[in-house]
Formats: sequence, C-alpha cells, structure tokens
Amino acid sequence: MDLSNMSVGDLRNLQDQIKQEMKKREHQEVAKAREQILAIAQSVGVPLKDLIASAPRAKSGTVAVRFRHPDNASQQWTGRGRQPKWVKEWVDGGKSIDKLRVG
Repeated sequence: MDLSNMSVGDLRNLQDQIKQEMKKREHQEVAKAREQILAIAQSVGVPLKDLIASAPRAKSGTVAVRFRHPDNASQQWTGRGRQPKWVKEWVDGGKSIDKLRVG
C-alpha cells in the first residue's frame, strides 16, 4: 500500500480503522486464549476456579519478638529487617546480642 499518495484525511481515517481492527483482534485473541485454557483445564479435570485462584499468600500476622532491651522493655526487635539503632549501639559497645535474646 502506497501511503505517499493519500491525503492527511485519508491517513487519519486509515489510522482510526487500524486502531479499531487492532482492538477487535486483541479481543479475539484473548477470547481464543480463554477457550484454550478452559479446554486444557477440562481435559485434565482441573476446575477452572483452581486455575484462576491466586497463588497462596504467606500467612500475615505478627512476628514474635526475639530481642528486647534489658533496661527498657519497650525497645523490641523481631530480628527481621535492619537492626534498630539501640541494637547496633549495644553490639558496637562490645556487648553480645545474645544477652538481648528473649527466651
């Protein structure tokens, strides 16, 4: 197709037609993919809802405190993530982190 001989109006019209055709084909491809997935699920006996279900999540909740300052019980740390400033100061002061360990 030679576009050099087309007017600006014709090019815009063609552009609109291309956008519409792209949307139509994308919808068709998604529908076809759904049909294929459903056919595969049915052929192996897996319910579709099991395929659609999201991956199992990690249990959410509180994490037990593993370290506590002996003089200030409000200063606690689970041992996860970055060390709090008070833990770093304790260790930098030459004291063992095991003395902060809870139970």
